This record gives sequence, C-alpha cells and structure tokens, in this order.
Amino acid sequence: MRIAVVSDIHGNLAALQAVVEDFGRRGVDAVVNLGDSLSGPLLPRETAQFLMAQDWLHLRGNHERQVLNLDPQACDPSDAYTRSQLGPAELDWIASLNPFHPYSGEIFLCHGTPAHDAEYFLESVEPGRLRLATREEISQRLGAVSAAVVVCGHTHVPRMMRSARGQMLVNPGSVGQPAWDDDQPIYHAVENGAPDARYAIIEKNGSHWGAQLIAVPYDHEAMAALALRHGRPDWEYILNRGYVPATAPPAAN
Repeated sequence: MRIAVVSDIHGNLAALQAVVEDFGRRGVDAVVNLGDSLSGPLLPRETAQFLMAQDWLHLRGNHERQVLNLDPQACDPSDAYTRSQLGPAELDWIASLNPFHPYSGEIFLCHGTPAHDAEYFLESVEPGRLRLATREEISQRLGAVSAAVVVCGHTHVPRMMRSARGQMLVNPGSVGQPAWDDDQPIYHAVENGAPDARYAIIEKNGSHWGAQLIAVPYDHEAMAALALRHGRPDWEYILNRGYVPATAPPAAN
C-alpha cells in the first residue's frame, strides 16, 4: 500500500498540480489531504474546485474553520480573501470536512493533533522558531491514539519520527507555502529554505511502515507574481525564497 499525503496547499494550485504529477509518475494507491487547502492570496476557488473533483480523503484544517467562521473585524487577510472568492458549493464542501479521520485501520490522520486542528504536534515553540518536540510532549499530544501511523500537517515542517510506543509519525510539509511566521503564543518563524512543493508517500512493506519526504520544483515565480498582484509582497518573498522577509507582518500558516 502506497499513500500520497498532501497538506497545507494554501491555494497554490501550481504547486499542487506539480505534486500530483510527481506522485502520478511514482505510482500511489490512494491520496489523502490534511487540510489548510485554500487560504492565501493565490487561487482558492480554483484550488477548491480541483480538489473537489479528486477521489481523495480530505480533512479540514484550522484555516477552513476560520474561513467558515470569519470575523470581519479580526480575521487573517488570507482567510478574508479566500472567503471572498468562494461560492456556496465550495463553502458547503469545506463545511462537510472533519479535522481528523481514522484511515485504513492502521492510520490516523489529523491536521494539527488528534485533539485540536491548530495545535503543533511534532514541534514546540521557542522564541523566534519551532524546535523538535520532546518524546514526552509528543506522547501527551498523541493521547490514546494507538494507530501504527499518525499523519499530521499544520506546521509546514517535513518530518518523520517515532513515538515512544514505536508509532510512525509523519508531517509531509506544505505543498504551497514554504515559510510562515506568527506572533502567537510568541513570535516564531518556520523557514524551509527552498520554494519547492513538499509532500510525502507512506508505504507498507510486509508488516512495516516507512515514509518518503519529497520536494518537487514547480513554477513558483508565477505564483509569487500572482501574490504580488494581489497585494501580498510577504507571500511573494516567501514563495520565491522559502524564507520569511524580516520586515513583513506575520504570514500565518
């Protein structure tokens, strides 16, 4: 069994199409999408329509929740733009999604952690950056989930590790947003250092699961130019470089 895992597309349709082409060449049996699919200054409506046409299992990320419950007085500009671009069919689709899902008996899928769509799973916050979470932190966040494989997104950090109980834990990274920063709970940034689209393939051989973390080049310059046309120089910088501009306001994940 080979399963492609995508997450945190953030409306970057060009990156998503490059990833789909890549795992199509490699051959997979199924595809799962962990959410935060649309929010950003790029192509939210077109990305939603592309995803709605796929026979994949989709999750709802924290940004889907925020788009659905938009507060015009205190909302992320990416969420506000996304909401303005979506019609009733797209909104109904994201409203139908769940933030976590057991899959195929041995796999548990979540956007953040099994408990919350906006909680970091494999990383923890330190001033200025994320650090690798300790085994104790991961065990607490894992809770009672006993699946052999637990797959998460949200932080945009590609990572594979093992829990204290030996479970394989995988974050595929972000398809469409290679860097971001936030000022909650304290300022921190995530920078993957390259503009490539990220995804993962998890695979079972016999009784053992393994994972590949994959980076795919695509025409990021076109998406960066689109972000700039939509008034987001912070995203233009991020998409071209995989780093956060030092003077930009937070571009939340």
